Amino acid sequence: MQKRSFSIAGHRTSIALEPEFWLALEEIASVRALSLAGLVREIDETREAANLSSAIRLSILAWYRARAAEPIETAD
Repeated sequence: MQKRSFSIAGHRTSIALEPEFWLALEEIASVRALSLAGLVREIDETREAANLSSAIRLSILAWYRARAAEPIETAD
């Protein structure tokens, strides 16, 4: 587990995630042209899970599922 600290809604919070989830979160932030803190803030503001770490994992899962469901483009 790796812990990182962020300032969200005016208060500091620490989030512990496995390294693979941090990498996925960084990839999502990059693709969406957001800072890591901006993406975490967005997840925090829209989460339904009580725990922020869980909400982040579920958000990552949803993002990858949506990408997996996209049609595959083939070159003709």
